[in-house]
Amino acid sequence: MSKKLIFFDIDGTLLDHDKELPASTEEAIGTLQEAGHYVAIATGRAPFMYKQLRERLGISTFVSFNGQYVVLDGEPILKNPLNKEELKRLTEHAIGHDHPVVFMDHRDMKANIPFHPHIEKSIGSLKFDHPAFDPSYLEGREIYQSLLFCTSEEQPPYEKEFAQFDFIRWHKFSTDILPVGGSKAKGIEAIMEKLNMNREDVYVFGDGPNDLEMLQCTPNSVAMGNAMPEVKKVAGFVTKDVDDNGIVHGLKHMGLL
Repeated sequence: MSKKLIFFDIDGTLLDHDKELPASTEEAIGTLQEAGHYVAIATGRAPFMYKQLRERLGISTFVSFNGQYVVLDGEPILKNPLNKEELKRLTEHAIGHDHPVVFMDHRDMKANIPFHPHIEKSIGSLKFDHPAFDPSYLEGREIYQSLLFCTSEEQPPYEKEFAQFDFIRWHKFSTDILPVGGSKAKGIEAIMEKLNMNREDVYVFGDGPNDLEMLQCTPNSVAMGNAMPEVKKVAGFVTKDVDDNGIVHGLKHMGLL
């Protein structure tokens, strides 16, 4: 078999519902690598949030921040930060509505207020502590993604007011803030171009709304059994639940195992 490029989302795809890596998934990735395939990660998470996972799996190529910071073999090849002035304006607007904001670069994340239960609840679901307080963190560095903490009912005014940003909800109390048009698919395409690989040799696995574009960028797309209905609709194949060896089942169906 010719060399393939295989991307995996993290939450609900590589990691199960308890945020643990199934033994069958870890073994399957090792088998893919031994066969000479390029195994990579495509996630909405910041790089520092899954450093241990990358080291455990021996992965040095990844698409992070939903495509805004892309690394190939340990070297950044694409950076697409948020517009700083618009982010400042959004933050000022959010403060007036008691909606906290967390700023994220590739090294760390900081909150614009000392504490908020919505931050604790949302970030805690990823098994991370409430970020430290540093409202000036957006100064002097590139911010690739921010988190806005509000409900889905409170989100539309932001979408109308801040057209330079896309808002992708990932939690009841939180939505990602991204540069408009940014996506995992664009990050994947940057890696494809560098490796000179055809779209037909690219495989993607995902489960959430931020996976929609990447699942549509190649015919070899797999949605997890636990994926949202709209995600399953655009995938070429729907595998089993992540807790039911979904990765292994999907890889076998695609002829990769």
